[in-house]
Amino acid sequence: MTLSHESENWILPKPRLDDLIRLLLQEGFEVIGPRIEQQAIVYGPVQSTKDLPVGWTDRQAPGSYRLEKRQDDAYFGYAVGPHSWKKYLFPPMLRLWQARRTTTGFEVRDNESEPPRRAFLGLRACELHALAVQDRVFINSERQFADPYYAKARARLFLIAVECEHPAGTCFCASMGTGPSVKPERIPLLASKHEDSTRQNSGDDATRIPLPITQPANSAGASALPVCDLVLTELDDAFVVRATSSAGQSIVDRLSPQAATVEHVEEAGRRVEAAGQSMGRTLDVTEVRNLLHRNQEHPRWDDAADRCLSCTNCTMVCPTCFCSSVDDVTDLSLENAERVRRWDSCFNPEFASVHGGDFRPSIRGRYRQWLTHKFASWYDQFGVSGCVGCGRCITWCPVGIDVTQEITAIRTADGQREGNTQ
Repeated sequence: MTLSHESENWILPKPRLDDLIRLLLQEGFEVIGPRIEQQAIVYGPVQSTKDLPVGWTDRQAPGSYRLEKRQDDAYFGYAVGPHSWKKYLFPPMLRLWQARRTTTGFEVRDNESEPPRRAFLGLRACELHALAVQDRVFINSERQFADPYYAKARARLFLIAVECEHPAGTCFCASMGTGPSVKPERIPLLASKHEDSTRQNSGDDATRIPLPITQPANSAGASALPVCDLVLTELDDAFVVRATSSAGQSIVDRLSPQAATVEHVEEAGRRVEAAGQSMGRTLDVTEVRNLLHRNQEHPRWDDAADRCLSCTNCTMVCPTCFCSSVDDVTDLSLENAERVRRWDSCFNPEFASVHGGDFRPSIRGRYRQWLTHKFASWYDQFGVSGCVGCGRCITWCPVGIDVTQEITAIRTADGQREGNTQ
């Protein structure tokens, strides 16, 4: 396997990753990257490489997660943790508006500040695919819909991907075609039809962040917002770097790294290819949409329901789940009221409650709805799978329910029975 893209490959010594972080901070970005908190690798503000989990790795299995020291000083020698990047674009809690009582009536105002400029450092290929899936959910120009906060936050991102070399025991991105290598041309962004020019800032930010951005296309075929700006592949002492956008190329130019040799590029390719062959899980996704749609009454749903706690962990850690609810809250003085959007889950019994009752009262029904939506009806809604193979739902399920095992069990019993259609 070789790394190929229209852009060149560069070599950045590991100590110079601090130069990249400093440059982004100087340009007004809040750098968000992996760090260790509460014995897990999570995403948070990063000021230097000292904040990164250098020399640490994760051991993941169904219902099990722990950190261990590595025998080397790899900067990104782990898979993914319980957090996903979506919390910065689709916050767990977001105030939609606030109303205050006045002497003449009331006034309504939006109290949420503008989302900051952020640089995400360390996205895996599966997470880039998840971001593209969220784009289809929250920004859809074909249907003339966009979530205002998500659209603003998304347009202000600078994305630095790191190709995965150390998949966890619950990873199956290779089966889903979403990793471990970063191939921007294979990440489906067509539904959102962003223009690169949407990342231009207004006001003071426009002069503070002089990264060159492609101007809008004059024709109907506007260029898509780059799925990422830089791609890093970690070697022992350096990173192979590719720029995949004009903004990314601007950063490379200012870092002035040396050109990567053929040996550097080939070694990077070997490492990523080895990761693809060492996935902890595999899943046959051939005709999976039709498989699940025609097996709504399969006995395996009862087996999963007997184990499922309906705790919502799988939906909370999933990088693509987007269910939410809205609460109207009034304080005791009756002077202030606000409307707040919060993350919700299809596993919550109240989620399916409507006037007249609950249309999904059983755990069996809720688990079937979640899995079938993720792997089947998501295609009907958005044209892509709702699963990117990151394995978080397997690791963070308290009882270790494994979606790859559940779908495989349904496929095994399904076979080619008479009357089934592909």
